[in-house]
This record gives sequence, structure tokens and C-alpha cells, in this order.
Amino acid sequence: MLKIQLMKPAKHAIARPRRGRAMACFADTNWALRTPNSPANLRPLLKFAPNCECTRPEGLRHYPKIHCVIKAKQSFASDNNSGVHPDILRAIAEVNSCHVRGYGDDVYTERAIERMRAQLGEEAEIFFVFNGTGANVTVLQSLMPSYGAVICTKTAHINVDECAAPERFTGGKLIDIATPDGKLTPELINAHVYGVGDQHHAQPSVVSITQSTELGTVYTPDEIRAIAVCAHRHGMALHMDGARISNAAASLGMSLRDITEACGVDALSFGGTKNGLMGGEAVVFFRPELAQRYKFIRKQSMQLASKMRFIAAQFEALLTDDLWRRNAQHANAMARRLAAALADVPQVQLTQQVQANAVFASIPRQHIAALQAQHFFYVWDEAFDEVRWMMSFDTREEDVDAFAELIRRTVGA
Repeated sequence: MLKIQLMKPAKHAIARPRRGRAMACFADTNWALRTPNSPANLRPLLKFAPNCECTRPEGLRHYPKIHCVIKAKQSFASDNNSGVHPDILRAIAEVNSCHVRGYGDDVYTERAIERMRAQLGEEAEIFFVFNGTGANVTVLQSLMPSYGAVICTKTAHINVDECAAPERFTGGKLIDIATPDGKLTPELINAHVYGVGDQHHAQPSVVSITQSTELGTVYTPDEIRAIAVCAHRHGMALHMDGARISNAAASLGMSLRDITEACGVDALSFGGTKNGLMGGEAVVFFRPELAQRYKFIRKQSMQLASKMRFIAAQFEALLTDDLWRRNAQHANAMARRLAAALADVPQVQLTQQVQANAVFASIPRQHIAALQAQHFFYVWDEAFDEVRWMMSFDTREEDVDAFAELIRRTVGA
């Protein structure tokens, strides 16, 4: 079995390895990989670093034991694959200097909550959690009984990417609706509100929408208001999965409050991880009475962080000097740049409007694997050879341009 030792050298690992060992390093990170006995052992390392290139730079010629440099290539698979924004890392370090009370009873968490209220509304009740599934599941538990039903799209994250966690932990049912663009409408919702008061049917309790959607489209404020009116007329709450809420607000050129509380949204899962955070999401209730049970649900659902300040500090930094907007604007711009670069390639057909930080396209099946081998991404719909390319706050223009050129060469070959 190949044994791997992690080290922390300088960028090109200009450190003399021990005798009889070969070394590889990640040129764009702070880590090196060292394997025993032979440079040949480095080749299998690439399976741990897909989409990497293995080279031996001229600058390392005086270090014969350093066999190669493994340089990670840009991924277009997910904004979860991105790094952490430097301002976020600094914020984490700054709150690591002393002891404070745990579980959110600290000044840093209070400060972050106030910063979020300034963006979302002074009446908002805000709670920090670990991840997006945790945010969605716990907020739905607060909004519905165990015999309730959630109306959502067929492509909704809660429906296809949370391993049935919403149904397991709420006890309720998801009513998923097929849509061409990932967006619900009042007409679609009305058609699935039935059996109200009938003890044999799950009771419609929540409408859940995603902003921006899983297909990269964005709800307008008018569309959200219409859905809110519809949901409330039927006695349902409106939940917004805002894993990419920042990208949606940046796309619309509006504030976070303009597309949530001002439109009648009752509860929001506020995403941070996809927009530069190391890890952390927030649950926001715009009607305080809906939050009365939440602190108990969060604890019972294992989403209460003991060292809460390390999540809170990230959100305070994200909401300082419009960092959330700048990160999202950049990711969105990179998606538009890629779409524009491929607009005249007949073999590449965009399948959705590019409104946030995602590009969906149909490309010839025989070329997908070759492209993935260079820059990894996901196939979204195998039946239609539809792929998804995601941009992040740290996606570079040169990476986008190189990927576009690779696509042009590959599909045109």
C-alpha cells in the first residue's frame, strides 16, 4: 500500500527530502506529498489529485529527489470546490486569540447577527448552522408538522441532493414538480394543493423555492411575491433555499432584503460556503413567531456549534464592505464570460439562461470524458448529454478562457 506523508514546504518544496525518498508537491498549495523508496511511486499519487499535471520544473534541477510538481487545474464542477476567501481566513484567525463563552453566547456571534439584520431586516431571527442540508432540514422542521408536505421543484436540492434527510427528519412528504427552468409558479403550486383537511393526505404546509435555482436561473422579486401570496393564501409558509442567494441578489442588482423579506419570504437558508466561507450557513426567520422552537430543533438535529464564533466571524466578514456581493458578482461574470466564449460553437448548445454562476450546456457525448480529464465537471442529465459548469469567487479569467479554448478544440476535432 502506498503511504503518503503530508508536509508543509514552500510553494515549490525547496526542501531536501530524506535519503531514499521521492517528493512531489502541489505548486499552487502549501502541501507536498512524499513517498518512500522511488520516484516511480509518485505516479499513483495522481489518482488522489485528479485533474492535475505532473511536471519537473527547471528550477528543481538541483534537487534530484524532488521528482515532480503536481499542479492542480481549475475545476468547474462546483462552487463547493473553491477555496476560502482570504478575508474569511483572517476573520477566523482574529477570533482565535482568546477564550469566550460557547454555543453562541459571545460578542462575535452577537456582532454577526447584527450585521446580518442590517442586511435582512431588524426583526429577523438568525441562527448559525454547519451546512446547507442542516439549514434546510432544521428550518423545514420548524415550519411544518410531521404530517405536512413541502411543495418544491423536481430539481430542488432538498429533493435530489439531501439523501432524503428532509423527509426523514421532518416526517413529512416532498411533493416535487417538474419544471423546465427550475422555478415554481403559482399555477403549478395551486395544482398540487389538495386533500386539505383530509386525514388520509399529507397536509400542504410549506412551499420551498431555491434562489438562484439548481438550474442557474433567478427568480425576480415579482415572481417571489406571487408565490408568497399563493402560499399564504393556502395557509403555507414560504421557504427559500438560498445556498446561492448572494449570486441571485448580485444578478438582480438588488439587496438581500429586497428578494427575501420584502417579497414575503418567511424563512431563508442563507448560504455562505459556496461564496467564500470555509464552512457555515445561517437560518433566518423573517417572522419571529416561526423561530420559537428552532433553538431546540437545531440542538436536537446536531447543528449547534459549541465554538459558534468561528462560524459567526465568517458571516461578519462576508457581510462587511459588500464582500458577499463582490464575490458573487465575480462568479456570475465568469459564467457569462464562458457562455459568451462558446456562443458561436455549434456543437455546444446552452440549455438554460445564464443568470447566476452556472452554465448548463449540451455537448457531444463522446467528448465529455476527455474534457473532464482536463478540468473536472459534472454531467447533469445523461439522457440529453447536458453538463453543468460552475464558477466561483476565485475562478480566474485565464482559467475560463483556457477551458473555453479546450472545449472549442475538443468538440470541433
